[in-house]
Amino acid sequence: MAYQHQWQDGSKVEWPPGKIVCVGRNYAAHAAELNNPVPEQPLLFLKPASALAPLTDPIRLPHGRSDVHFETELAILVGQTLTGASQQQARGAIAGIGLALDLTLRDLQSELKAKGHPWERAKAFDGACPLSGFVPLRSDDDLENLRFSLTVDGEQRQAGHTGDMITPVLALLAHISETFTLQPGDVVLTGTPAGVGTLQSGQQLTLELDGRFQVQTSVE
Repeated sequence: MAYQHQWQDGSKVEWPPGKIVCVGRNYAAHAAELNNPVPEQPLLFLKPASALAPLTDPIRLPHGRSDVHFETELAILVGQTLTGASQQQARGAIAGIGLALDLTLRDLQSELKAKGHPWERAKAFDGACPLSGFVPLRSDDDLENLRFSLTVDGEQRQAGHTGDMITPVLALLAHISETFTLQPGDVVLTGTPAGVGTLQSGQQLTLELDGRFQVQTSVE
């Protein structure tokens, strides 16, 4: 069955899945752990809708690849068209928030970067964006004060706080809309905190968003 956005209660989101706009190095500590410089403006790249997979399904590692890294990220579901938007317009266009894993073939990414080539082969492969169901954005949700985490086999590996983002969520959406029109069903991944690492077959993962929901998955 083809992937379809869902709410946490299991109901379907009304819009079909669109593109996934990702931002790299939006947490300084993560940039440092990979020895990458902090960019002067948001570092953007895309994943196609074909990269989406339900986070609750087992994660299938690409055949022949042993260095698949997890990167846990706050995911924003876009519900209104945004082009050249203000931050206020961006807030009004957020339909929901969720969690995603930006799966990365780290060894391949390093090879591509060394050659000055694009990253898509390492970031946009089928299944490269396991995504949770979404919860609606509440009027009292402070997008600069959300916490999320990842535990692997019971050990916390990543703990993110949106207040640590170099470019906050609303400024990020406004910036993206200057280059890419965001449309209902599009998803924005807002960057990963420090603590990324390699996935291994048999691992059990638990992702939690600020007391709003918890989701579990496994690695095949």
